[in-house]
Amino acid sequence: MYDKERGLYVAHCPNGALSIIGKMANRHGLIAGATGTGKTVTLQVMAETFCQAGIPCFMADMKGDLSGISQAGKMSGFIEKRLPEFGIENPEFQPCPVRFFDVYGEQGHPMRATVSQMGPQLLSRLLGLNETQDGVLNIVFRVADERGLLILDLKDLRSMLDYVSQHAKEYTSQYGNVSSASVGAIQRSLLQLEAQGADKFFGEPSFDIFDLMQTEGGKGIMNVLAADKLMMQPKLYSTFLLWLLSELYSSLPEVGDLPLPKLVFFFDEAHMLFDGSSKALLDKIEQVIRLIRSKGVGIYFITQNPTDIPESILGQLGNRVQHALRAYTPKDQKAVKTAADTFRPNPHFKTDEAIMNLETGEALVSFLDEKGAPSMVERAKILFPLSQIGAITEGQRLDIIKQSRIYGKYDNPVDRESAYEILMREAAQNELEVQDSQEEQAEQEKKKKPGIMSKVWKAVLTAITSTLATLLGTWVSDKVSGKKTKSRKSAKERVVKNATSAATRTITKELTRDILGNLTK
Repeated sequence: MYDKERGLYVAHCPNGALSIIGKMANRHGLIAGATGTGKTVTLQVMAETFCQAGIPCFMADMKGDLSGISQAGKMSGFIEKRLPEFGIENPEFQPCPVRFFDVYGEQGHPMRATVSQMGPQLLSRLLGLNETQDGVLNIVFRVADERGLLILDLKDLRSMLDYVSQHAKEYTSQYGNVSSASVGAIQRSLLQLEAQGADKFFGEPSFDIFDLMQTEGGKGIMNVLAADKLMMQPKLYSTFLLWLLSELYSSLPEVGDLPLPKLVFFFDEAHMLFDGSSKALLDKIEQVIRLIRSKGVGIYFITQNPTDIPESILGQLGNRVQHALRAYTPKDQKAVKTAADTFRPNPHFKTDEAIMNLETGEALVSFLDEKGAPSMVERAKILFPLSQIGAITEGQRLDIIKQSRIYGKYDNPVDRESAYEILMREAAQNELEVQDSQEEQAEQEKKKKPGIMSKVWKAVLTAITSTLATLLGTWVSDKVSGKKTKSRKSAKERVVKNATSAATRTITKELTRDILGNLTK
């Protein structure tokens, strides 16, 4: 519940209401506790409070339970029994304005990102690449940038990988080794990713993060991501949410500390964000969390144990709600002790003992005070939601989706010209140029090589010229010596006969040579 005097009222303890101060809500927070201790209800109560204050929220719905936030709650025996504890007489049950989203586009508006928007660092984490393969992927993105090629979807990325592999010698000298083995490994990882349905996530129209930051009737819109199917692919789930945070960080302007945040981002199953992340990526996550608060965004992690979160990030989470933890083994006891040490002690009870004895719906609570310092931990009871607890029907979900102001905005995928189309066109053009070059070369060779009739006439002329030269030589010799031919006619006949025979022999020889040459080709 929210009012300007009490702030963001979340829990109640013997000393009174426990509220998050509006200007401290962007200092991030933590909701922790074992399974079944009430973390989801706490998330719902906090989201409702932010909603009433006009703060939009984003949250992942793991089991469909959070969809009930779209419907007004009802009085129950459990709620009626707890009313006096909170000093509430007539609760005003009310729904929150909700938009449903789904990466797969099945239970809400589709959410897409281009491969270029995701970037090589997040994509490398998603594909599970080693350091060498990660280097090759960075080269691919660099080449695409230099050539002005858009990498929008997975087929674009495959085309770029193939292109860089074909020109490996050229790029190896400039950027480093591009091995076919690394390219092949990345291609195989892409196939696995596609089999998980990630091809529906990559593409256009890409999601506009400003659609998360809207209000309706003075209330902040609750953006609920259907994550029951997405949770089956932990890396895709965590990388997608990390991409959203990165987009918020890079897109929003600096605003400092506002009276109320512009957006609150709930990150459920937060341990998945840090599992398998490289040191460089962890540093980036820490940087985003540290600086994004100055852009008016508060991040609240939900996980079973505070130890699931790196200490450097845990130290930045000022508003904390700790539900019960069970300690059956020495390792569990150590985890409880670590969780207790993150709170400012209360002299009235031992924090570690209290953590193990909390009931469902009860929690240890510590919020930041006006000066930004953590308040002394209190043992408190979390308020009940004013919206429905539990899932809604498919019909109700569909009605909400169709009534949304962004209905249809992301429904139809767009496949504009990008790396795949350009590289395919270039490959076809190159193939056509090679074919034309080969045909031109063959034509030139054909022109250079004399035909059979050219050879025949050449042979005839050669034979006639040779015979005439012989005849002339004989005639000159006879004139000089003074000899007379016996028969003028017979000499002429002899010359013609000799010339004809020589030409015939030459023609026959050339024809035979050409025919035999063609047969042996």
